[in-house]
Amino acid sequence: MICSNCEIWEEYQRLKAENEQLRREKAELEIENGKLKRRLALYESVKVPLPRTRRRVVSRDTSEKRFPGKPKRSPGRTRPKPEPNVVIAPEWESCEKCGALLPPPEVVDHHIVEEISNPSPGEVIDYLELGGKCTACGTYNVAVHPDCPPVGRFGKNVYVQTTLHKFEERLPLARIGSVFERSGLKISAPTELELLWRMSNWLRPKYEEILSSVRSSRVVYTDQTGIKVDGTDFWIWDFVTELETLFVIRKRKSQKVLEEILGKDWDGTLVGDGLRSHHSYARKSGAKIQRCWAHLLREAKELGEKYEEARALSEGLHRIFDRLKKALEDDPPPEERAKLARTAMRAMGRLINKRYKSSRVRKFVEKMRRGYPFWFTFVTVPGVEPTNNRAERALRELVVHRKIIGTLRNEKGMQIYETLPTLLATWKQQGLSLQEELSNALTEAWQNMREKREKPRGVA
Repeated sequence: MICSNCEIWEEYQRLKAENEQLRREKAELEIENGKLKRRLALYESVKVPLPRTRRRVVSRDTSEKRFPGKPKRSPGRTRPKPEPNVVIAPEWESCEKCGALLPPPEVVDHHIVEEISNPSPGEVIDYLELGGKCTACGTYNVAVHPDCPPVGRFGKNVYVQTTLHKFEERLPLARIGSVFERSGLKISAPTELELLWRMSNWLRPKYEEILSSVRSSRVVYTDQTGIKVDGTDFWIWDFVTELETLFVIRKRKSQKVLEEILGKDWDGTLVGDGLRSHHSYARKSGAKIQRCWAHLLREAKELGEKYEEARALSEGLHRIFDRLKKALEDDPPPEERAKLARTAMRAMGRLINKRYKSSRVRKFVEKMRRGYPFWFTFVTVPGVEPTNNRAERALRELVVHRKIIGTLRNEKGMQIYETLPTLLATWKQQGLSLQEELSNALTEAWQNMREKREKPRGVA
């Protein structure tokens, strides 16, 4: 009996030790399994949770994820080294140890840096205005410096910098005053608004010149966005050509705005997002319409992600657009362009004539049907883009300003936000210096005002 108990006890101890050994081996295998999974994740992008004490391994498969920065092996760019226009040398006179006079330096190194000047105190200028009668013919002559403003106590640079701070740096009027104060010029927000109002009046003839150029253009891109004027809904319209950008603010979103800006008989090509006013204007004036493909494809893609029956519709529209875009890269002749347009219209017609169950898809197809003749103008008319992205990009600047100011108060603000952004956007589009163009435009406007001013009679 005792021997039997001893055998059972020994068997129990053996099994216990074996169990402990198996547990240790299991724990080691689990650790090893975790390491292998994490190593496998580096190659197959398998998401494996890691302990918090360990650094998370990020997959380097750039086909699925996009990482910031330039792609690998892209050529680097170094800032070009400028030519110095000022040379500053340290003192080189006596030895810092014994005080003896030093001979000419043995080594001269160059450390070229780019620097800006600190805000300097503002100047107070006394412009002399001279007048007198000619002794030979009796004509009374007046001499005024071209930089002398016709009214007010602020110089030309103040007007220029106020405009740039407002519409390029997007600073509120109070912030503009802080910028000027660092240069020693104290100016209040109402005064800055008055300066902008004067600028819009003086430069309005330049605005009218841009309006005339837009009217004479054969292709115009347009877009609209809302804005409040003293609590009332208004619309900001933009009209973009190859070299000009025109902004207008009107209470209407109708064809009357197009008739006012482009003219009732304008017969060019209008590229837009498909407003009814565009089509009404085209029927009366004889203009051509190009509906925006970016809006069409984006909406089709969203529907294709939600409705199974719209997936083939989206793919078909993308396929039509991609084929047209590729075919037009070589600028084919008019006969081939017309053939491409007919083929594309038949392909879109097949998509439109299919039966769709969803009401949203049917509504989208009805939108395609209403604009059916106007999707392919860019194929038959060279130089026309298939989207109105130009107008949308130009309008974003005033959208940002709308978020900053919230609303306009009156017609004075409307004229400021029409005139000055139009000039700045056009000059920027043409690659011109905004500061130089503003300065030259002011000088020209002031000179024209002096020439129109009635000359005094008699001797002063």
